Amino acid sequence: MHPCPIRCSALRPLAALLAAALAAGTTIAPAVAAPARPGAPGQLNLEGQHDHHEHESQEQPHDHAGHAHELGPAGATYDLRFIDAMVEHHTGALRMSELVLGTGSPALGALARQIWNEQAREIRAMRLWRRAWYPDAPVYPVVLSSGGDPDSLSGLRRMAAAEVEAMRMVADLPTPQSRSVWFLEGMLFHHGGALVMAHDALAKSSNASVRRLSRQIIVAQRAEIIALRRLLQLEGLDKPAYHQFDALFSLRASAP
Repeated sequence: MHPCPIRCSALRPLAALLAAALAAGTTIAPAVAAPARPGAPGQLNLEGQHDHHEHESQEQPHDHAGHAHELGPAGATYDLRFIDAMVEHHTGALRMSELVLGTGSPALGALARQIWNEQAREIRAMRLWRRAWYPDAPVYPVVLSSGGDPDSLSGLRRMAAAEVEAMRMVADLPTPQSRSVWFLEGMLFHHGGALVMAHDALAKSSNASVRRLSRQIIVAQRAEIIALRRLLQLEGLDKPAYHQFDALFSLRASAP
């Protein structure tokens, strides 16, 4: 039983609709807005900690601030915290993808559009879940307060602006000359962060929809990490850091 106070009978039609939406994979044509501040790549360890890392591009290094993908302990508000974190994380991927859709590289453009479509669809589903499961939650994204009760909305606080930016993994814009490698490396590490959170959800959430989405994220993003590495090889890049998430490719890594 889901910990949130909502009638199961009311959720059944919505759950069926969302399952169909996630299975459909409807193509979305992104409206490319003015560029936000997509970030330079960095490194995540398997505990979800994003370490300070100087990105060694082919032209010049970029600094990327450290941050964590820790969602806190299991509890009645865990799925809300997961949704808010993953929506912000996916939003960062949308922004990064938009910056390379016009590079003129068919392979890069196709991968960026695939990532955009996939993650925009998941954002829509997660927002529907949030409204249905947590109707009394604040409209803004939340995180667990220090010492807060993970079973109560009163134990949550607003996600700070710096935490939103850190979750999106956005920092400095690339140059026109560096944006292809910037995207490939940045999205690889960005996907690594999503793998960390998806495994965290599989370990802590009992909600069938959240667990199904987490498995879909692992399957899709491990395939995309492999595709990103292949495109980086065409750029003459094959760093050991590109393989640091391989241990998270298996669904069994978080099996209860």
